[in-house]
Amino acid sequence: MSELKDPGRNQTKAATLLERLRGLAQVWRDIAFSDGAGEVPPLAAHLPESDLSRLRGQLDACLEARGGEVSARARAAALGRAYLSLSAEGRVRFLKVLAHEYGPDRSLVDQAVSGLAAAVGDTARNRAEAALRQALEPPRLRLLTQFNALPEGVKFLVDLRAELITLGRDEPDLAPLEADLKGLLASWFDVGFLVLERITWRSPALVLEKIMEYEAVHAIQGWADLKNRLDSDRRLYAFFHPRMPDEPLIFVEVALVKDMAGNVQDLLDPTAPLGDVEQADTAIFYSINNAQRGLAGISFGNFLIKRVVDDLSREFKQIKTFATLSPIPGFRRWLDERLTTGEPGLLTAPEHKALRHLTGGLGAKGSLKALLSEPDWTAEPLLAEALEGPLTRLASRYLAREKKGGGQGALDPVAHFHLSNGARIERLNWMADMSANGLRQSAGLMVNYLYDLGDIEANHEAYSATGKVAASARIRALLKG
Repeated sequence: MSELKDPGRNQTKAATLLERLRGLAQVWRDIAFSDGAGEVPPLAAHLPESDLSRLRGQLDACLEARGGEVSARARAAALGRAYLSLSAEGRVRFLKVLAHEYGPDRSLVDQAVSGLAAAVGDTARNRAEAALRQALEPPRLRLLTQFNALPEGVKFLVDLRAELITLGRDEPDLAPLEADLKGLLASWFDVGFLVLERITWRSPALVLEKIMEYEAVHAIQGWADLKNRLDSDRRLYAFFHPRMPDEPLIFVEVALVKDMAGNVQDLLDPTAPLGDVEQADTAIFYSINNAQRGLAGISFGNFLIKRVVDDLSREFKQIKTFATLSPIPGFRRWLDERLTTGEPGLLTAPEHKALRHLTGGLGAKGSLKALLSEPDWTAEPLLAEALEGPLTRLASRYLAREKKGGGQGALDPVAHFHLSNGARIERLNWMADMSANGLRQSAGLMVNYLYDLGDIEANHEAYSATGKVAASARIRALLKG
């Protein structure tokens, strides 16, 4: 599932992440100095060569695990504080030491592989396989695991992976370290350990602040807006981990309405009258957010939707329709690429004729590109009417037929998420998101994905096995042009 954030919000969240990481330094100070092992001279912020030997000494001391539990926690806290004291340059050098020098011992791996190849009989093979597993386990994984014992240590590792993901764009040699950390977090964040909670206006203020901070699909405009999203005709659910009780991992916002919603402005309007939940027959999932970037690629969103559907079905027996009102984040980017390359047959003959008339004779691709570049095209009724047909048809193609990397999965990340979970593409909604972001990413189009409880498993199996996309009759009609 994709989240759309503008660059300004990305920079703000990156700064917030760094502040939160550094805030841990004080939390761990008392632990680090609770045992003599924590009393080490500070490292220079940029971690020069002269300090690398002392860093290795700290890392080795953590791995040797001398003393009892108190000493181990003190050494881990001291190591964590050392990392948090570094500049951006210093942190990269710290992580490169972990990546380059604390991976598996390749000579031991080669020896274990040879032993496995030479093993004869079940007993010898079992021993050889165990030796290979042990040789493949990198020492850095044992180092990272020690942070689990510290206050907010799990959150530290989640944020550390978020930093590694960002750094990985320019530092590909950090990839093995990031992969090790992802595997560790995946084992800790198994869905069986997660707790589903309904967020209400009475939830802790710290959690409400996090919801406001992490909402990336439809930004929350202050406390009044948040209160509106938590009113009696709304529901907000989040998954939490016991070691991160104040940190939502993923959350979904739901509107309880009469009939399927097709316009997000109406759902977000704080002046709209309160809906009658007794008359509601549809639950609309209008915003789903992965709140922890450090857990990217560790999927539990599908379990969230299923749990929320179960919860709502028990509370509201009359609600039979469960659907989303979702963005189409990659549509304009995909369309712009088609227009730039001049794809033949992008527009049908009637569409070409109508658009050519409005642009004074431009070619098919040129006319569409020119009209979309008009800043106020949505305010011109004739122009908007002429664009509705081709844009809606092309959006149906993008969602249902375009695949990622030539594979079976849908190119659009939000479509892939919902189709993987067993939903079907139900309806495209014209001018459903007229915000600047909505126009920029999808020309204002939004889509309803329908979770038909009787078809979810079959849809999921077909999509996972062959990439077959479940689509309603109206979507199939659009695909035929």
